[in-house]
Amino acid sequence: MTTLRIGTRASALATTQSGLVADRITELTGIATELVTVSTEGDRNDRPLTDFGGQGVFVSALREALLAGEVDVAVHSLKDLPTAPAAGIALAAVPTRVDPRDAVVARDGLTLAELPPGSRLGTGSPRRAAQINALGLGLEVVGLRGNVDTRIGKVRSGELDAVVLAAAGLRRLGRIDEATELLDPLQVLPAPGQGALACECRAGDEVEPLLARLDDPATRTAVVAERSLLSALEAGCSAPVGAWAEVVSGDDGDELWLRGFVGAESGTPFIRLSATGSVRDPAGVGERLAAEMLAEGAGALMR
Repeated sequence: MTTLRIGTRASALATTQSGLVADRITELTGIATELVTVSTEGDRNDRPLTDFGGQGVFVSALREALLAGEVDVAVHSLKDLPTAPAAGIALAAVPTRVDPRDAVVARDGLTLAELPPGSRLGTGSPRRAAQINALGLGLEVVGLRGNVDTRIGKVRSGELDAVVLAAAGLRRLGRIDEATELLDPLQVLPAPGQGALACECRAGDEVEPLLARLDDPATRTAVVAERSLLSALEAGCSAPVGAWAEVVSGDDGDELWLRGFVGAESGTPFIRLSATGSVRDPAGVGERLAAEMLAEGAGALMR
């Protein structure tokens, strides 16, 4: 193998993320790489994700290119991956996670709490809308899609007072200084898998063990728990569900902590619960927390 073809979406953030993976592959294996851009349904359609499915709209075209042999690796934002396994495809690596928090970019350097009631805050995420509305700050949460430049541009032009984006994206683009606040994940839980990348290849391909060298066990454990919660709730990646897992040191060794949120976009009602368990069974921890949330009525909040 002389050159590894890495499939990526064409946005600045996607190519930056994929470029980081490409550099790491070359560093670890000595194999040259090239980026191959692939247009996805989510990139071609500017309607709200909930209007045209949401599940897999940023992923399917990359997976099709992978199975067709047009690329050797596909790099995704892990939060965009459907929770169901894809036939013929292996999740070969989950590299070390970057900051999972949400970031606020607001006019005049303001934080959420400093924005006057009635301020217009943009987000395309029902999860963010639900949790920000639950804070009771009196903000007007409005729908928003587009790349980082488009979203921040709405604040710079005065069309919006603030937007909320993933801190990881701003960090990878070298733009984290534009954030006026990083939201405490105990206050606003991130999306399952937020801040992590997913490196996929064809199952059984010679690339799979090479990619495995990029895998970070603690990150994989955390995102397996988060995605198991999402799957057990039977919720899609655009549902108003937040989850955040951490591997922490306990008296008897490493433990897994998982926190979950499900809420109505209006902010009420909502359910926020947590669970702990073994790092050896992250899927079980996620499923157990989901069962507790469903018992509290989480299913009705996602309809």
